[in-house]
Amino acid sequence: MELRSIPQSGDPAAEVKGRRENQVWYLKISKLALAFAIIHSKPPGKSCKEYTEHLAKIVSEQDFGWKSKVEVLEAEVFRLRQELLLNKICRRVCLESGKPGVLAETHLDQECINPVSNSSQLEDSGCDVSDYAFDSLGIASDFHQFEHNIDTSKSWLEIVPPLNLCSASKDESLTAPVQFFQHLLEIRKLSEGGILQADFTELENDSFTICNSVSQLLDGLTAFFNSPKFPVSNVLTEAVCVLIKLITNTKLSNHVLKKCFKKLEEFKKNLIQIILRNSSVNRFQALDAVSHTLLLLGRNNILRNSLVSFLLSELRQFAEQLLQAYQIHEMYDITQYENIFSLFMILEQLLQYETEKSNISSLDYDGEEKIKFLKNLDQIILHLSDEFPLFSLYLWRVSVLLNSAQIQID
Repeated sequence: MELRSIPQSGDPAAEVKGRRENQVWYLKISKLALAFAIIHSKPPGKSCKEYTEHLAKIVSEQDFGWKSKVEVLEAEVFRLRQELLLNKICRRVCLESGKPGVLAETHLDQECINPVSNSSQLEDSGCDVSDYAFDSLGIASDFHQFEHNIDTSKSWLEIVPPLNLCSASKDESLTAPVQFFQHLLEIRKLSEGGILQADFTELENDSFTICNSVSQLLDGLTAFFNSPKFPVSNVLTEAVCVLIKLITNTKLSNHVLKKCFKKLEEFKKNLIQIILRNSSVNRFQALDAVSHTLLLLGRNNILRNSLVSFLLSELRQFAEQLLQAYQIHEMYDITQYENIFSLFMILEQLLQYETEKSNISSLDYDGEEKIKFLKNLDQIILHLSDEFPLFSLYLWRVSVLLNSAQIQID
């Protein structure tokens, strides 16, 4: 079959057009050749259509198999990156009563251990969760203080269990990042006690591993909250614990927020939307779980400021929509109206926490979202108070707390 040549006219546009025409021509010839090959190789008793569909199915199955293998290999490569980063951070361990001077090179083992079994050994985040106990996920008991009487005669592998991904858990997508951050928090605690020598500047040199691990953790939690199943698994419980400890640890939170702030902001917005959109009849346990997660995220000063901004924005928009619907006698979203009170309660507790922490009754607060929220609030309350008295009461309560909370929102 004769090949077509591209005319050399000196005109770039004509040459581009010629190449495109050649590509179309080659594609037609390839399809024709494939059709002849299928016809000639077709077994007796099968039509060309049936045989073509059979071949297409075989190719697609092979393609799916290769994709699965690639995903497994990518997960293994990422696990090795996590392990390498932990080894770079923690190069040496003191073996004599935690005293510096007697050091030994250490490496993380790759043997399989029971996954996610060391939550009680993680460092105390320092945040008081007694008022906001995560009863719906059953993790209140997991916020224990780290034991200070560690036997420093043990080797590194006995002190910090090795990283493991050999779990067949149904929450496998969460297992890897949970274990990675558990080890990171454990290393941080042991380094503070003088048992380990750790170099956390390595976190700055490998932002890819940190960002991807945080993304996996947040994506896994988002997937659960979108389709919650109760009672929850141990892996999910550990995931929430690890996330809160990570962002409330002074040393580690700086690295995480610097690299993953946008992802954390997106996560908070997603959780707020999950609360508003949930229309399940038995949704209140799920809403409680999401609400408590947002409250715990709000214990970080930086995350609290932006979280309050998001909440104020959603409440303001809904109040304006409700007022408009009331004035023109249109129907409003009753499900969203019921769910909005979860946002009110989250915001109230965050503002109360800030006020109690500051121990100041009245402070000047000029955040942009506060200004927007309070701009026409009196008129909104006045118009809605008769038809929606509870909603109006919550609006008023938030306005009072805003004027007494020591917080600044950009």
